[in-house]
Amino acid sequence: MTICIIDYGAGNLHSAAKAVTRAAEAMGLSVTVSRDANALASASHIILPGVGAFADCMQGLRAAEGMIAALEEEVLHKGKPFLGICVGAQMLLSKGTEHGEHAGLGWIPGEVVPISTKPKPEWMQGPFRVPHMGWNTLDITQPHPCLADWQAEDHAYFVHSFHAKPENPAHILASSQYGGEITACIGRDNLLGTQFHPEKSGASGLKLIENFVQQ
Repeated sequence: MTICIIDYGAGNLHSAAKAVTRAAEAMGLSVTVSRDANALASASHIILPGVGAFADCMQGLRAAEGMIAALEEEVLHKGKPFLGICVGAQMLLSKGTEHGEHAGLGWIPGEVVPISTKPKPEWMQGPFRVPHMGWNTLDITQPHPCLADWQAEDHAYFVHSFHAKPENPAHILASSQYGGEITACIGRDNLLGTQFHPEKSGASGLKLIENFVQQ
């Protein structure tokens, strides 16, 4: 089996590929990083990383010839396990609202909205800043195999100014707290998206990746 990490010019490919390769090698799986839409047909798992602005990432994905059509075929129609990371997760939504409204993939109805800038809550130490950059615990609201080993004291690493707001609360798998509740993980069926970076979240993040590639 092969795990394909999509290269569309906007992902944190090096650290993502390193973490995924570490998890895959222990199970005898191979990892490929590719911009070729045809590579998805032979993949058993598909990962879409993302760093930067929503609109730029969507533009980069559209510019990869045939990639969106191949994703729809392999992920939506054939049901291959899919993991979106950071903006790669946000693009699952219907639209993003960063610098105007921009259409997403629309696989999970909803929109990507700014982190609230309301006054700092009493529990928060230090100044309230956006983008949110740092470590936070997760509140798992819906069970998912990839989150099965996540413990209450485990921390995930975030770097973002926007987060997903699905229309259906059941599509929110985990949340966190930063200026109020933020969406940390979304999903449905074979789709999983993490607003945090599992490849940068230590042993807990690596375990999430291991659980993903075991699906």
